[in-house]
Amino acid sequence: MDTPSPFDQPDVVARYAEGPPRAVPGFHDLQRSTRLLLAEGAGPQARMLVLGAGGGLELKHFAEHQPGWRFLGIDPSLAMLDLARQTLGPLAARVDWHAGTIADAPQVRCEGACSLLTFHFIPPAQRLPTLQAVRARLAPGAPFVLAHLSVPQADAGERQRWLGRYAAFLVDSGLPATQAARAQAQVDAQLHILDPAQEATLLTEAGFRDVATFYQGLAFRGWVAYA
Repeated sequence: MDTPSPFDQPDVVARYAEGPPRAVPGFHDLQRSTRLLLAEGAGPQARMLVLGAGGGLELKHFAEHQPGWRFLGIDPSLAMLDLARQTLGPLAARVDWHAGTIADAPQVRCEGACSLLTFHFIPPAQRLPTLQAVRARLAPGAPFVLAHLSVPQADAGERQRWLGRYAAFLVDSGLPATQAARAQAQVDAQLHILDPAQEATLLTEAGFRDVATFYQGLAFRGWVAYA
């Protein structure tokens, strides 16, 4: 039996918007940087693919700053897509919503794509097919921005040092130490966290070129690559 997704739980959905700014160093600047990298390659009139669009935080930011963009928003959670619609309000009319995975999403050609804070939920065996499905929906040369948890892990000690820094950031953001320790343990046990070198290799294997790191915030890292 499949494990139920936490993003289908009403209390998790209701509190979602509080999480990323508390857990991700430079969260708002990560959104801004993503927008700038996408605009650099796509221009003011473009269709953008957003994988992991539930919640709508990056969609709202992009839509407010780029009035000529339309979006394909993909997420497997209906509850999170409903939250995204609420977050965007009237801007939601510029989004074509897809409840499901990238594999069964419409085969539309996009001028850019991003996936923020999503890939650490995707099992390793599904990473390459997911990246290939994104690549297949991008115009030649289109930028793809990817950011999520990824830590060096030559050994278990190195992995735990980085995850401990994740927990320390949560405490510094106001979360009680006991809750931060519990969050660290859950992240370690339940999420699929790869080494940064593995991430870059997968992007290359999926057909992306010029893979480069553009962001690091403690345990989080981000890359930009091109179709």
